[in-house]
Amino acid sequence: MRTHLFLLLLPVFFGHAFASAAVVESAHVETATDYTRLVFDLDGRLEHKVFTLENPDRIVIDFTGTRLSGSFDTLDLSATPITKIRSAARNESDLRVVLDLQGRMQPRSSFVARDDGNGEQLILDLYGANAPAMATTISGESRTAAVSAPAPDLKRDIIIAISPGHGGEDPGAIGVNRLREKNVTLAISREVVEKINAMPGYKAVLLRDGDYYVGLRERTQLGHKHSADLYIAIHADAHANKQASGSTIYALSQNGATSEQARLLAEKENAADLIGGNGRMKLDDKDEVLRSVLIDLSMNAQVQTSLEIGDQIIRSLGEVITMRRRNVEQAAFVELKSYDIPSLLIEAGYITNARDAKNLDSPAWRREFAGALTAAITDWFYDRPPHGTWVAWQKQHGNAAPSTYTVKRGDSLSALAERYGVSMSALKFANDLESNEIQVGQVLMIPANAAGSMSQFREHKIARGETLSGIAESYAVPMARLRETNQLNSDTIRVGQVLKIPTI
Repeated sequence: MRTHLFLLLLPVFFGHAFASAAVVESAHVETATDYTRLVFDLDGRLEHKVFTLENPDRIVIDFTGTRLSGSFDTLDLSATPITKIRSAARNESDLRVVLDLQGRMQPRSSFVARDDGNGEQLILDLYGANAPAMATTISGESRTAAVSAPAPDLKRDIIIAISPGHGGEDPGAIGVNRLREKNVTLAISREVVEKINAMPGYKAVLLRDGDYYVGLRERTQLGHKHSADLYIAIHADAHANKQASGSTIYALSQNGATSEQARLLAEKENAADLIGGNGRMKLDDKDEVLRSVLIDLSMNAQVQTSLEIGDQIIRSLGEVITMRRRNVEQAAFVELKSYDIPSLLIEAGYITNARDAKNLDSPAWRREFAGALTAAITDWFYDRPPHGTWVAWQKQHGNAAPSTYTVKRGDSLSALAERYGVSMSALKFANDLESNEIQVGQVLMIPANAAGSMSQFREHKIARGETLSGIAESYAVPMARLRETNQLNSDTIRVGQVLKIPTI
């Protein structure tokens, strides 16, 4: 699944506001081995913002209270990742510049004084998508620029560690038709990782990606190494009673938490570890009493959060698969004994039950499971996003994150569009659907302007000489969505007509 224009709205920089209007007088392009530089000559510094859009990849620069003198048509873009530069006036006083790209790029911007002293230059450097934040070299002088992208931890991904049970010489439980737990858990985990990584603002890491064994303590250590916000172990249950079936969710028990606290305090090297998730704190400079209190608080918080997330997962999984228990169980599993990462162990089903074994071995069932689990995780973190994450930034700045829905038997795309108050074309565009067909277990992204935000439109009054395609480009809205929103049967528009422009 790919992320789309109105689902991924990644703001990268908001310039400081300046009272005076400005003119973009000219522009030129410079190339280097590791980046491409686009330089805008301005008659003064101005308020602007830069953000990226995907599918297709673009960078958008919105200039406030600004007009363009000339055009970008004469720029030589042949040796750059930019395929085209487009511009249009918007909101009667602002200017939007759109860079069409060959692939995903990461922009960083800064202001410098023009050599002629007649204003400023906006420097926009385009790096590969995974480039880290760095100083920018301008006119031969190395300086730390007013970089458009904030430090990575200000908009980091929410990290989910997925741990497939067993592996290598440890096959786990052997079930119906010699089905092996280690193979089932890896297959399910890969599905879960794929679905989570399709969600903007999330990153799933797979702690075992092959048929080898990873020790239980090593698994929790890997969770810490990746600075995980949530740890989920995937297992399959077994029982002598072949009738036992269904999924169960486990969090750490109080006894398990107590024993882990004692272990951490007894082992000095562990007492020097860090606690507190991504905002961690050292323990090695604390006395034993304070260490004990901090570990106790951290463990209690971990267990409580795990129980809350587990309840959300049970509600979501229960809509598509059979649950053996409707409450989160608690046990002293070693994998759950992380003192600062919420941790859950999911027994996906009974490998010794004929029906469960058939499901566990079914790619379609695994997709259902992974879709419901992903929906539960993203819904929970959207309600309580960790500080410094992209999801938290989106909520803080009023950009509603996309909702998710896991397709159930009997659902149709048209019924879901009606339920969430969103157009069919917008729903298809959001989920890269070429037809109206959907699959059970598929996780659909519900556009942010749906489900309670249906009135989020701006209005545009058509002026002489404007075209529907030009208006779509100006607002960076797909033509199909513009037609659907305004119930247009053709691209013909008339002067004075008021169009609804859907919020991206």
